[in-house]
Amino acid sequence: MPELQLLSPDHFPALLAFEQDNRAYFAATIPDRGDDFFAEFDERMRALLAEQEAGTCYFHVLVDPAGEVLGRVNLVDVADGTADLGYRIAERATGRGLATRGVREVCRRAVDTYGLTTLRAAAAVGNGASRAVLAKAGFTVTGETRLSRGPGLTYVLRLRP
Repeated sequence: MPELQLLSPDHFPALLAFEQDNRAYFAATIPDRGDDFFAEFDERMRALLAEQEAGTCYFHVLVDPAGEVLGRVNLVDVADGTADLGYRIAERATGRGLATRGVREVCRRAVDTYGLTTLRAAAAVGNGASRAVLAKAGFTVTGETRLSRGPGLTYVLRLRP
């Protein structure tokens, strides 16, 4: 069973492999990160760790027992008790409930560890799998948005009254 772990420098090699192996898969539904992302990977990850240390973001990886990264579940733009949720799962690991389990665990940590009260998310209208993950985790649709690849829906999850 994969374990959700807070991003650390030890994850960088496996995370780079995850991003490279799934680049085309991810680019089919969300904008590609571009070649610079991969060329400057360690530097970018160190910058993310600085944000995490400052408490403005929390980056998580789903790691299997062999140390392979199977997914990411992140909280970004943390401020005033709220954050934006984002996630991506390796193509070979989809369809097994991994995204739902990872999102639910990050929601639990959002309350218990990070002291958050509200999470926001967005999903493309055509991305039924992502929309299902958000619904299973308790998010509700609050409106429409325009994403880089077309229409999307905005979601919110109230963690505390």
